[in-house]
Amino acid sequence: MNGELPCIVATPPGPRSRELAARLSAVESPAFDARRQSRAAASGEEQTPIVYASGAGSNVHDVDGNRYVDLTCGFGALALGHAPAGPTKAALAQAERLTLALGDVYASEAKTLLCERLASLYPEPGARVMLGLSGADALTAALKTSVLATGKPGVVAFEGGYHGLSHGPLAACGYSEAFRAPFAAQLGDHVRFVPYPGAGDDLDACKLHVTRALAAGDVGAVLVEPVLGRGGCVVPPAGFLAMLRAACDASGALLVCDEVWTGLGRSGAVARSLAEGVRADVLCFGKALGAGWPVSACIGSARAMAAWGAHGGSAIHTATHFGAPPACAAALAYLDVLDAQGLAARATAAGERWRATLRSATADLGVRDVRGVGLIVGVELDGGGARALATSRRLLAAGWIVLTGGARGDVLTLTPALDAPEDLLQAFAPALADALAPLVS
Repeated sequence: MNGELPCIVATPPGPRSRELAARLSAVESPAFDARRQSRAAASGEEQTPIVYASGAGSNVHDVDGNRYVDLTCGFGALALGHAPAGPTKAALAQAERLTLALGDVYASEAKTLLCERLASLYPEPGARVMLGLSGADALTAALKTSVLATGKPGVVAFEGGYHGLSHGPLAACGYSEAFRAPFAAQLGDHVRFVPYPGAGDDLDACKLHVTRALAAGDVGAVLVEPVLGRGGCVVPPAGFLAMLRAACDASGALLVCDEVWTGLGRSGAVARSLAEGVRADVLCFGKALGAGWPVSACIGSARAMAAWGAHGGSAIHTATHFGAPPACAAALAYLDVLDAQGLAARATAAGERWRATLRSATADLGVRDVRGVGLIVGVELDGGGARALATSRRLLAAGWIVLTGGARGDVLTLTPALDAPEDLLQAFAPALADALAPLVS
């Protein structure tokens, strides 16, 4: 069974969750507890977390025995929900044979097979692959590729864009200046941010911003999410990516598409950019790729990647656990399921129906917009981030796990499993209406 409705037996967070949360707070980075306290003050709602005990499909059970419907699924990484049979069995079987090879020195068969499979996703021969553990690893590899290939350190990135918090992609993180500010002296000043356009925005105005940012001639990469994920599930106007492709061709910069959130079925396509007829120089995948196992990929054209071989092997990008065999096996199994079950097409159809239901259920309840593509869904609320946080806690109390996002924190971001039962998704609509209704002024 891929999912059951919520069952709450102890008001979340229950006593065991509270105990474990307090123990964790005493030993992990204080940043997380400070964030919870700030959010509690802003929203007027307690932010003490629940603690997961187990998960299966679209459901999570906490340590107090509550059952939730997980509409976030590991920030979108659990594309088949929790503990999916195919990738889990493949990873565990591989782990019994070999848990770690020797990185870039002596590879495993699983790494070879995965790199071949990923290279085949790029729509021209000669593509090359670099594996990592996280989306941030893939973006770091992409940014390194751009400066090697072009000799230009500059990057054009977008306001609201989120590319991970490692130092390389952190410099290009337009989601929150507060993420970058404490480390600005280490990051340098090579990134120029331009506004990310919404569906109804003027594409010519966006083009002007990009053209101006490229004018200095020192930009080696234009880095973009085909749809903003954490930035609020913002869908750009038609022709946006094609405009960026043309601008890169004119300037000599590489077009780097961050498909970590949108790729591998989530947005209704293996790669959202390719589905729109745009061939990026570099594609970055993560999240869904391992179906819960840590693996990511930077895939580049032969031309873009050739620069890595021009330094006699002195310039490399690797780490001990990159391309770990169990994660590679899980990724191969996920790609098989993605194809066999037609999950990209299912995400498109199910997402359209779900958004329509959510719009209808939340009419006149202070909802500004319900938007997205595939099974990336954003519900933008009136009332700012405080109301979104309060709504998310009301939903948690009812057994539904959601996250908030957007530049102002006012968007409920929903990334359920791609194979989540549609009746489960539809059941969320009245739960959301109930959570919103008491907060309408």
